[in-house]
Amino acid sequence: MVSAADNAQRLRDAGLRVTAPRLAVLEVLAEHPHATAEVVARMTRSRLGKVSTQAVYDVLAACADAGLVRRIEPAGSPARFETRTGDNHHHLVCRSCGRTTDVDCAIGARPCLTPSDDAGYLLDEAEVVFWGLCPDCQNAENRHTKETT
Repeated sequence: MVSAADNAQRLRDAGLRVTAPRLAVLEVLAEHPHATAEVVARMTRSRLGKVSTQAVYDVLAACADAGLVRRIEPAGSPARFETRTGDNHHHLVCRSCGRTTDVDCAIGARPCLTPSDDAGYLLDEAEVVFWGLCPDCQNAENRHTKETT
């Protein structure tokens, strides 16, 4: 678990002022990776009291711009945020409940996938989202199937 002092130093190192909303947002994301902005706002309010949704969006944007937070956007779902940055990992997303799980790159070096033609681009990252059903949803589906047969 990252301490408040560690988060404060990370903010300073990134050239950002240390504020209560920024610290709270980083704490929330450390405890709840892949949270949506709405969830981050609700949990930040539970820690600090009154904090506007716009303030939370501003914190998320500033932290993403500074490389402290990563924004991921699985198709068909709201943007999600995580503090795991700077490495080359991908995501597993459940089609049913939206649960999102980190999965390390199979090869390791950036980018870990090479397209058949890079069209002259200098590639530095590949973003992969694997879609399927998480274990909980698989179990629920299996229970439902057994109950209806």
